[in-house]
Amino acid sequence: MVEPLREARDGYLISLNIGTPSQVIQVYLDTGSDLTWVPCGNLSFDCMDCDDYRNDKLNAAFSPSYSSSTLRDTCSSRFCTDVHSSDNPYDPCIIAGCSLSTILKGTCAWPCPSFAYTYGAGGIVAGILTRDTIRVHSANPNVVREISNFAFGCVGSTYHEPIGLAGFGRGSLSLPSQLGFLQKGFSHCFLAFKYANNPNISSPLVIGDVAIAPKGDLQFTPMMNSPIYPNYYYIGLEGITVGNTSVTTAPNNLREFDSQGNGGLLIDSGTTYTHLPEPFYSQLLSILELAISYPRANEVEARSGFDLCYKVPCPNNTNPMNDDLPPITLHFLNNVTLLLPHGNSFYAMRAPINSSVVKCLLFQRMDDGDGPAGVFGSFQQQNVEVVYDLENGRLGFQPMDCALAASSQGLLHKG
Repeated sequence: MVEPLREARDGYLISLNIGTPSQVIQVYLDTGSDLTWVPCGNLSFDCMDCDDYRNDKLNAAFSPSYSSSTLRDTCSSRFCTDVHSSDNPYDPCIIAGCSLSTILKGTCAWPCPSFAYTYGAGGIVAGILTRDTIRVHSANPNVVREISNFAFGCVGSTYHEPIGLAGFGRGSLSLPSQLGFLQKGFSHCFLAFKYANNPNISSPLVIGDVAIAPKGDLQFTPMMNSPIYPNYYYIGLEGITVGNTSVTTAPNNLREFDSQGNGGLLIDSGTTYTHLPEPFYSQLLSILELAISYPRANEVEARSGFDLCYKVPCPNNTNPMNDDLPPITLHFLNNVTLLLPHGNSFYAMRAPINSSVVKCLLFQRMDDGDGPAGVFGSFQQQNVEVVYDLENGRLGFQPMDCALAASSQGLLHKG
C-alpha cells in the first residue's frame, strides 16, 4: 500500500477514500493514536475552540447518507469495546440494553453507543463508530484495493480537533491493524515545512513489506514496549550533541520505564515539536546559548512562546540556508545517531527585515505528569526516512531529501 502524504501547517495529510460511491476526506496521519475518524455532516459538524480553522478548505466532511455501504457498528464488535475508554468498557453496551451474557459471547446486536475519544493534548472527539468500504492504492497507483467493513469514527462534534485523523498506533482499531499490516510495518519521509499547503508535491506513506525492506543507510534502534501504553511507539534517547561539543547524556527516564510504566521517548507524527523533560531541556538551551553568538530576539520569544530565538544576518534580505547555528545530533539506543537536517532545529519565524531574519529553536519543554518522558515530534522528522519495522520491533532512520525522493517516484505534480 502506498498513499501520498501532503504537508499542512500542523502535520501531514492522507486522503481517505470512504464509502460507495467513494468520498475523499483529508485527515492527519497520527502515529500517536489508534482511532481513524472523519468529520461527519458538512453543516452539522461542530468544532469548539477551532476559530483558526473556520475557513480552512480541509474541512470536507463525510456524508454517511450518501454511501450505500455505511453501517453503524454493533456492541458485538471488539472495536466497540476498544473505542470506549471507561474503566469497564462493557458499561456503554450494558446501558444500551445488552445483557452481560450476550456481551461476553459477542452476540449483542444493539448499536454501539456513541463515544467520546480523548487525546493527550486535551482534544476530544464525539461520534458514532461506523463501518464502510475504504479504498487504498498499491505500489502501482493504478491498482486500488477495496476493504469492506473498515471501522472508523463518524464524528459530529469535537473540542480543539478540527480535522480528522488516521490512527496509525498499534491497537486493533488502527488503520494498519485493520488492513492486516500491523505485523509488517510502514515508512514515511516528511516533506520540509516550506512545502506546507503546496498541492503540487507529496511524499509516499508506504505500508507493508516494501516499507521494511533493507535499503540505504538505515540505522535501527529498538522499540520499547510500554506496560501501560502498549499501542504507542517508544524509543530510547541516550543523549544529544550540539555542534562539536561532547554528548549531553539524557536522563534515565528517556530510555527506560519506571515501575508505573512512565518514561521513554514517544515518537508521534501528531505532535509538531519535540518535547524534552527538565532539567535536560534547560541543559540543551544552555549549551546552545554558549555556542551561538547571534543577538537574541527577546520580543519574538515573548510573543511566540519559544525559548531561544536569534537575529540571523541575511544580506540582501535573502533567507540564509547556511548560517552558523550549530547542528543537533540525537543519540538513540543501539548506537544510532541522527544528525537532524538543517532546518529541523531552528526555523525562520517571518520574512527577513533589515538584512536579518529571526530563527527560533523549535523544541519545547515537556509538561510534568504521567506517560512519556518526552516526545519526538514531526517537525524534527522532516527530510528523514522513518521506518516502523513492526515485524522486528525496531525503528529506522536515515536523512533524506524527501522532495527529491518524491519527485523520483512521480509524486511531484506540475501545473
